[in-house]
Amino acid sequence: MSPQNNLEQTAQILRLAVPQMSSLQIPVTPENYAVWYEYFAETNLNLKRAIDGLIANNVVFTPEVNQGLYNRFIEERSPEVIENVQIETQILINSLFSKIEQLSEGTEVFSDTLVNFGDELQQNPSPDSLNQMIIGLAADVEKVIANNQEMKQSIHSLGQELTTLKSEMDNLSKVAMTDELTSLNNRRSYEMFAQEQVVLFNEKHVTCCLLVIDIDHFKQFNDTYGHLVGDKVLAYVALALKQAVKGEDFVARYGGEEFVIILPDTRLEDAVNLAEKIRLRIAQKQLTIGKENKQQLGNITVSIGVTSIQTGDDEDTLLARADEQLYNAKGSGRNCVKYQ
Repeated sequence: MSPQNNLEQTAQILRLAVPQMSSLQIPVTPENYAVWYEYFAETNLNLKRAIDGLIANNVVFTPEVNQGLYNRFIEERSPEVIENVQIETQILINSLFSKIEQLSEGTEVFSDTLVNFGDELQQNPSPDSLNQMIIGLAADVEKVIANNQEMKQSIHSLGQELTTLKSEMDNLSKVAMTDELTSLNNRRSYEMFAQEQVVLFNEKHVTCCLLVIDIDHFKQFNDTYGHLVGDKVLAYVALALKQAVKGEDFVARYGGEEFVIILPDTRLEDAVNLAEKIRLRIAQKQLTIGKENKQQLGNITVSIGVTSIQTGDDEDTLLARADEQLYNAKGSGRNCVKYQ
């Protein structure tokens, strides 16, 4: 199959997959899209049979069902979702340019017709010849008008489709960069932002600081109260971090109970002060569960490691140094800030 046919197939699959997922109330996440991409591509017959069976039996596509399909049939073979959408957008852009080129070519042809008409007029044609020339010119005029109307509608349709695809691509990009539980940026988003800060430091000497935050004794919350309570603790800490930063400051959930904050153009002293404010803010609140018979969870505390970017750093060495300070904080009794 030619590259163009592959691109067109990708575009067609997206047009089928997104509406079907919407009709089944399936969130358009990268994992879910990977499942339905292969379903409509019909390259995985076992996946297709499984989904057809679920639909035939009116099974609700709950998060558990969606995750099960992904784990069983896709796992690490999922296509690059955002790349697929970008590919389709490129297809439509190319199609738009093709239409414009056709319009330009049609105008050039008509321009040549007018030149020829003018040349023939200079030769004093007979009344009959002149009549035939006018009839031919009128036909060419009507053709140009008709083509322009068709072109206008075609370009309008392409514009609408491009707008829709851009919206879908923006949504997919946001989903791919966002932690579902806390609505913070996720690890992938952090890694991209950290790379940008390293480049800024190396090229323009713009400094930054990194905070690594870990919830103390988090496993005990999960073991004692269950994962739902653990999720509540994560959401509370995430909100506290989000409220503590401002401007260009970047907050992300790095994984598990660990969070990161990048403070662009910030001195180490100021970053440590912010870390201490965050630690106190989180420790001062007592969480409860239950609406009527409220159960106290006690105080939540965090340990924080802080560092600033240094000459020779990349995103890995920057994180490693902040992680080292986090471990120092853990080893010093937790609920404290260590920095370098």
